[in-house]
Amino acid sequence: MRIYSQKDVSAKALKGATIAVLGYGSQGRAHALNLKDSGYDVVVGVRRGGASWTKAKKDGLRVAQPADAVKGAALVAMLTPDLAQPEVYAQIKANLAPGTALLFAHGFNVHFKQIKPRKDLDVVLIAPKGPGDLVRRQYQQGRGVPCLIAVAQDATKQAKAKALAYAHGIGGTRGGVLETTFAEETETDLFGEQAVLCGGATELVVKGFETLVEAGYQPEVAYYECLHELKLIVDLLHEGGIAKMHQFISETAKYGDLTRGPRVVNRATKKEMKKILAEIQQGKFARQWIRETRTGKKKYQQLLNKDLKHPIEKVGRELRARMPWLEAGR
Repeated sequence: MRIYSQKDVSAKALKGATIAVLGYGSQGRAHALNLKDSGYDVVVGVRRGGASWTKAKKDGLRVAQPADAVKGAALVAMLTPDLAQPEVYAQIKANLAPGTALLFAHGFNVHFKQIKPRKDLDVVLIAPKGPGDLVRRQYQQGRGVPCLIAVAQDATKQAKAKALAYAHGIGGTRGGVLETTFAEETETDLFGEQAVLCGGATELVVKGFETLVEAGYQPEVAYYECLHELKLIVDLLHEGGIAKMHQFISETAKYGDLTRGPRVVNRATKKEMKKILAEIQQGKFARQWIRETRTGKKKYQQLLNKDLKHPIEKVGRELRARMPWLEAGR
């Protein structure tokens, strides 16, 4: 294991360089503003006249169409949505000078060969382990979200140094930059999202809510118990792992955790997790998601609409309206 920090950053790697950030969504905005505040010359590449164009200009950043933004840039950060990136790369590749560093925040397109970068380019990965809003807020607070770093192509023999300088510019070296590969980052990131962080956690919350409501308990009480209080536990886990959670919950909660938790998330759950990981490793998930996107995302939209119409969402909106500070804190 190798973790890099500020002392490992070369001041020369991107000195005086222009960095083009393509896309101005959650990660794009955070990266662009952090890099600008770190003293870099930043240009944002977005569609002319769109909402992102207006927002980036309002934030005080230079903007240009993607194909123009990359001209003369020493590093180009591909921060558009995953399945939009192949088309964006096709638009910009002729304007990338030899030796330009092409940077990704997720390895999906390189690992699954949806983008095959020119051999004369550096191809690197800097993946913050947190959403863009957190990347920005922690930078402003003098902190930093940890990042992963990987190199897929090293045309200039300076690829890692450039990537580390970029990570430093967005605040990543404050939290530590862990070395990995495009394959490891892509596969573990997809697995974490599907089986634990997004798919696993939300399904556990929803099924717990349904179990209580179906047993006759008030939906509002079920919401508090299964969703609202989850943040308290996650904060403890985030701050000090399982040990800190055990330190701050009651003896009764601990006993229930240790004796009942394994009955809910059990061998059958782990067996299904292994199937999910295999589908990711074999490219099955990637092919399915690419096909879904190319055919109009109909099933995706149906599933999303069903999720958002669940009773837990109606109850949650009503209860959160009584806590306006939750919205204010975003």
